[in-house]
Amino acid sequence: MEIIMIRQATLEDIPAIREMASVVFPATYGEILSAEQLPYMMDMMYSEESLRRQMTEQGNVFFICEGQGYVSYRYDRPAEDGGEIYHLEKIYVLPQCQGSGLGRKLFDRIVEEVRARTKGPARIELNVNRHNRAVTFYEHLGMRKDRSGDFPIGNGFFMNDFIMTLDV
Repeated sequence: MEIIMIRQATLEDIPAIREMASVVFPATYGEILSAEQLPYMMDMMYSEESLRRQMTEQGNVFFICEGQGYVSYRYDRPAEDGGEIYHLEKIYVLPQCQGSGLGRKLFDRIVEEVRARTKGPARIELNVNRHNRAVTFYEHLGMRKDRSGDFPIGNGFFMNDFIMTLDV
């Protein structure tokens, strides 16, 4: 049985995250997004400056599995029911590692982190493109489609997403 090492990423891991993103993001969205929107979103989400800001100013916590995948989450807001809401920002596994169970392990790591940080009820939310085949992956993990929306991201582009949730 192969041991999978998942560790919290640091600023020094930004180049590795960017390298993995340069492969997995186009593989995931190449047939969904326009030729103009794909590089716009790559720069918006994965430029060195953006990743540094996410880690140092926006409260995103990243975990990395060297050369295979990464995940990040952040505290979002208090829930109306008195609990807390966390947002799963990114979870990507390189194409050659998909189907290996790594996506599940990365997801489970975030669930563990959220449970450790909260004393009461908590919910994890994530935005996923409505045409992304990962929707079924998230449903398999127990997430449910809660709502959908078209969210402007600049330059006339939108993210056309389901917001999926999981109570933890």
